[in-house]
Amino acid sequence: MATLGVNIDHIATIRQARGGREPNPVHAAVLAELAGARGITAHLREDRRHIQDLDVHILKHTVSTHLNLEMAPIAEMVKIALDVHPYMATLVPEKREERTTEGGYPVRERERELTNTIAALRENHIWVSLFVNPDIGEIRACAKVGATHVELHTGGYANATNPQTADDELETLRGAAMAAHKLGLGVNAGHGLNYLNVAPVAAIEHVEELNIGHSIISRAALVGMDAAVREMVALI
Repeated sequence: MATLGVNIDHIATIRQARGGREPNPVHAAVLAELAGARGITAHLREDRRHIQDLDVHILKHTVSTHLNLEMAPIAEMVKIALDVHPYMATLVPEKREERTTEGGYPVRERERELTNTIAALRENHIWVSLFVNPDIGEIRACAKVGATHVELHTGGYANATNPQTADDELETLRGAAMAAHKLGLGVNAGHGLNYLNVAPVAAIEHVEELNIGHSIISRAALVGMDAAVREMVALI
C-alpha cells in the first residue's frame, strides 16, 4: 500500500508573503505526521522563495517519520544536504522563473554530473531519488547513475483534459513503475495529485509513497491540517 508524504512548501509560501514567522512549516509537519503522514517533503529552492535553510535544519531534528529534501543537484544544495543529512534527497530540475517544477529531470542528458552528485550523497548514507517523467529510457538512466529511487512525475495524468487521456497516462505510469521496480529502484510518485484523482495512482503496483503538497495545503486552509491530511490518507 502506498503511503503519504506531505510537502509543506506552501505553508512557508504563506509565511514568506508577509516576511514574518507564521505559519511555521515545522508546526505543519508535526500536525501532518500526527494525522497519518508517513513522510515530510520540503523543497529548498535556490531562490529561497518558500522553505528556508533554518526550516530544513529544524525539520531534521523534528520530523519523526522521514525527511525528504527536494533540491537541485548543484554544489550549494549538496553541501546543505550533507550537513542536514535527510533520509532522502530528491533531485529535481529547477528554473527561477517557474511557479512549480514543470517536468522531470533530464537524466540521460546529465549522466556524468548526476553520477558524481549521487555518489557523494550515497557515500553519506542518504537515499537518492530522481524526479523523472514516466519514460522507460529515463528510468533506466536513473539506475545507471546510481539512484536508489525514482519519483514519477504524475503531471500528465493530473492535467489530462479527458478520461481517455487520463487512462493512457495512468497506463504509462503503471509501466514506468513496473520498469523501475524491475531495475531495483524504489518508486514514489507526485505532482498535481489531489483529492479527486489520487486513488488510481495510489493503486498502482510498486508505488511506495505519494508526495502531495499544494492540494493538501489548500484544503488545510479551509478545514485545518489534521482534517486535510486524514482525508488524503483515507483516499490513499
